[in-house]
Amino acid sequence: MEKYGLIGYPLRHSFSIGYFNEKFKSEGINAEYVNFEIPKINDFMEVIEENPNLRGLNVTIPYKEQVIPFLSELDPDTAKIGAVNVIKIIRQPKGKVKLVGYNSDIIGFTQSIQPLLQPHHKKALILGTGGASKAVYHGLKNLGIESVFVSRTHRADGMLTYEELSPEIMAEYTVIVNCTPVGMFPKVDFCPNIPYELVTPNHLLYDLLYNPNVTLFMKKGEAQGAVVKNGLEMLLLQAFAAWEIWHK
Repeated sequence: MEKYGLIGYPLRHSFSIGYFNEKFKSEGINAEYVNFEIPKINDFMEVIEENPNLRGLNVTIPYKEQVIPFLSELDPDTAKIGAVNVIKIIRQPKGKVKLVGYNSDIIGFTQSIQPLLQPHHKKALILGTGGASKAVYHGLKNLGIESVFVSRTHRADGMLTYEELSPEIMAEYTVIVNCTPVGMFPKVDFCPNIPYELVTPNHLLYDLLYNPNVTLFMKKGEAQGAVVKNGLEMLLLQAFAAWEIWHK
């Protein structure tokens, strides 16, 4: 039986284990998907060595960047992003293992947001600076959209803080993507600190969160007439992409 799995810590909320095991059952695939909750990234190679039938892994917080030094190579898009969420495990002769890193977040995000984009959507604000935000940045770049990261503190040149989101910037950057956990269940009464009164019907607000289904970020955008979308479709599309990566 082939095995697939997820590494991260902690793994309280795992979409992947339910999704893939249901897929295996409904499609008659002789495989299982398990969670590998590892307290430190140095435990990663033990997972590979102790599970000889392991063919692929998903990677979640906090290891999307930390896992890279352990890999044999990276897909070109993934190398630009600098964050991995899918690993293809290739078993070679004499017990050698080749580990190839991919990023299916960029695939899922791009496919999900593209149908919503209009000609006036030329620039984007990316809220947050974690691994997912990097995939979003490169996904938007591939779609011809220029992006700027927004952080609570000024971390680098070309990055904005929430306090710097002026009327001019809000009018110019009409795509806003929330890549932070702010507003996720159970803290549903919170939202990123952007000036929602400056959001217009020209804006598109995309939240990578999907629990709750409609976040406060989305509600406030919708109240201003903006188009809004959550991250559930992206989650499904990146899972489809992961399965294709493992089998190509």
